[in-house]
Amino acid sequence: MRLGVLDVGSNTVHLLVVDAHPGARPLPAHSHKVELRLAQLLEDGAIGRHGVERLVAVVKDALRAAEDKGVEDLLPFATSAVREARNADDVLARVRQETGVELRVLTGEEEARLTFLAARRWFGWSAGKLLVLDIGGGSLEIAYGIDEEPDAAVSLPLGAGRLTAGWLPGDPPRPEDVRALRRHVRTEIARTVGEFARFGAPDHVVATSKTFKQLARINGAARSADGLYVQRELKRQSLEGWVSRLAGMTAAERAELPGVSQERAGQLLAGALVAEGAMDLFGVETLEICPWALREGVILRRLDHLPSA
Repeated sequence: MRLGVLDVGSNTVHLLVVDAHPGARPLPAHSHKVELRLAQLLEDGAIGRHGVERLVAVVKDALRAAEDKGVEDLLPFATSAVREARNADDVLARVRQETGVELRVLTGEEEARLTFLAARRWFGWSAGKLLVLDIGGGSLEIAYGIDEEPDAAVSLPLGAGRLTAGWLPGDPPRPEDVRALRRHVRTEIARTVGEFARFGAPDHVVATSKTFKQLARINGAARSADGLYVQRELKRQSLEGWVSRLAGMTAAERAELPGVSQERAGQLLAGALVAEGAMDLFGVETLEICPWALREGVILRRLDHLPSA
């Protein structure tokens, strides 16, 4: 069957269309993505009128794209930007009224668990105990376990877009702002380390999300065009050297780096600080980039609940 996942995230609204069957690998058929940056459209904790109108328009476009591509079942969901908006109920009602789309708002823990499921299915049981890190626009998800359901899963308000907007107003940012954000990030992550440490060291550490992919790319990892099955790694030692370099760059200069999009360049430093902090505090020297993440996790969970043929 042809499934569509409509992901209303803090940075983008992304429709992913796949051909999927129980027991088989979902095959991507179409991708429709719009940079909406909902997290930056918040006004006093609420999504403003302009932001809601843009969201409705983008959802309508995605719905038309899904219909054009023959999507049989659409799985629409929203993450931290909508979840934490003061007027979330009104926003969801407006989207439902004008588009007919019922957005399911995932909790942070659900995000972490579904992303973990995707990573587990990608790497398989032979990967052993997995530690999975995911940096989104609004939050950082961390999950750990040996099965398909993680033993521990948390979500922290450490998304690259959120932190950039709240902590790094300059371009380039002031050194004192970078230091303050670094302290904040590490304090937040350190509070969770003990919850994971009691399960022992992971056998394999993996990361998902655009932020980690871009950080790996500027550290020499293969391009996206080289394919899904090329192994891509990120080493903490290399990342540490890049953090200070990114801090001294403007957004325009970061956009010139390999694999860094103009839309994401402004928040790459905040993402790097989160990645560096997580790798340091969890004692990770090297992690591997996982091509699958939350959207694939949502698809896999849906397939798990389909009746057997």
